[in-house]
Amino acid sequence: MLRPVKSELISALSACRTVLIGVAVMSGLVNILYLTGSFFMLEVYDRVIPSRSVPTLIGLGALALVLFAFQGVLEMIRTRVLARVGAALDEALSGRVFDIVVRAPLSGALPGDGLLPLRDLDQLRGFLSGSGPSAMFDLPWMPFYVLICFLFHPLIGCAAIAGTLVLVTVTLFTDRATRTPSQATTGHGQRRNALADAGRRNAEVLAAMGMQDRLADRWGSANRDYMVAQQRVADIAGSFGAGSKVFRMALQSGVLALGAWLVINNQASAGIIIASSILVSRALAPAELAIANWKGFVAARQSWHRLSDLFAKLPEPSPSLVLPAPTRTLSAEGLSVAPPGTPRLVVQEASFAIRAGQGVGIIGPSASGKSSLARALVGVWPVLRGKVRIDGAALDQWLKTALGLHIGYLPQEVELFAGTIAENIGRFEPKAPFEMVIAAARAAGVHEMILRLSDGYNTRIGEGGVGLSAGQRQRIGLARALYRDPFLVVLDEPNSNLDAEGEGALTAAIRGVRQRGGICVVVAHRPSALAAVDLVLMMADGRVQAFGPRDEILTRVLRPTSVPASEPATAPGVRSRPGSGPVPLQESA
Repeated sequence: MLRPVKSELISALSACRTVLIGVAVMSGLVNILYLTGSFFMLEVYDRVIPSRSVPTLIGLGALALVLFAFQGVLEMIRTRVLARVGAALDEALSGRVFDIVVRAPLSGALPGDGLLPLRDLDQLRGFLSGSGPSAMFDLPWMPFYVLICFLFHPLIGCAAIAGTLVLVTVTLFTDRATRTPSQATTGHGQRRNALADAGRRNAEVLAAMGMQDRLADRWGSANRDYMVAQQRVADIAGSFGAGSKVFRMALQSGVLALGAWLVINNQASAGIIIASSILVSRALAPAELAIANWKGFVAARQSWHRLSDLFAKLPEPSPSLVLPAPTRTLSAEGLSVAPPGTPRLVVQEASFAIRAGQGVGIIGPSASGKSSLARALVGVWPVLRGKVRIDGAALDQWLKTALGLHIGYLPQEVELFAGTIAENIGRFEPKAPFEMVIAAARAAGVHEMILRLSDGYNTRIGEGGVGLSAGQRQRIGLARALYRDPFLVVLDEPNSNLDAEGEGALTAAIRGVRQRGGICVVVAHRPSALAAVDLVLMMADGRVQAFGPRDEILTRVLRPTSVPASEPATAPGVRSRPGSGPVPLQESA
């Protein structure tokens, strides 16, 4: 089950080494006590019945009861200890697995079902808490039972060896036959879960445009593939398990017949008939139990390998020095960025520098790399080449938790979490100072709006901000970005859902960031978002085309038009032709 490579999983399990040694010792005692039934029957047939001694029978019965009780206590303790080993493994790795679930989408390391690592950890814990590990601890004792069978009679020992070899062969065939179907089951399960999650997240789109039945057909196809693969695994494991069970029962009867033949030929006592039958059955029981639990063992082994691979791909961040709070500059040096998990560059060789107190508007046509550049500036997307530096320190020199205190980020798709509005603005910081939450809301111009809600700052919202309008979510997301006055604030199309009041509050928020000595970067399609910035960066085809003072750059990239002064200005990144409407900048000379 374990790879020979030292991994975090092995280290976590090694922490339970002493407990597992204790389980192994208990397993040894349990397996010795399993001999109680065999020797009790041997003594009854060879001593009690010939002597007709009732006191001997009572004494043997009392001793057997004590030993059986002791065996039951040990098995109960072993089961509980193994369950706690599983819980300890979960406790040691759950934080790390959650970290992988959160980080993997940003690195492209976990396509499809994003919650698979959590299910893998559950699979490992469930296997350790079940009967599978007990069977593994009992397997090494099979030679011990075979040896005792030889002490009864060599022919009985040979029968036990033959039965053991057959069951070992069945075990190997079970492993080989279930390996590929189990992997297919996991793949189909990932696809099925990913489609279900996509349907949940896009429920409104499916309902509005009548797409639910079509997505349901795709999910149904994936679900049928999953069920077929799962049924195949169950059929294979069940067939081998049933075969091994029938074989053990037949072998037990065969050993009874063999014992009777030995008694008829005066080569064994009568007690050997029953005792050897029980003993051979017990000798083969661990292998039969292992075969019965093989499906869970294979699933746990695959979960172990997948988690090991993810731990290797996404190692824990190395400890970093605590850097002083940034106060001076943000710079990009030859920055090249690609979406996680793909080699296609969407930003190439971007270089610029911004000083404290400045605001930059990033403009350009669609798919020019604006949002990708914003994600790289806050460390969301990995940088393939070049560096993003804050006060001269590259982002990878910062601990994420420490860097997050100095960054405010408002993405295009504003995601709020289930909880109160105050918790969302305070970034779910334990005991977040309420005065700072209110200060962030005031800075975002959303304080009065929150007070008008049913419970004010204690109003509870659902996952994704259910219960709020798109504009309200965007303004609360802006307040979250401004919490604790971060040095760098990056806003990606922050006015896409705002009305006039909200745009006025946004302009005031950007000015507030600059006035307190911070840096504000705004990705914009509408001109109102640029009212409070002093610099503009023009993107096209993933490259920086121009960077400088706002009015100078806008004058260069926008051609004067004959649009009446009463009409709204065209959004940065487009120009107008008389009588033709906006034209993308890439069409200009």
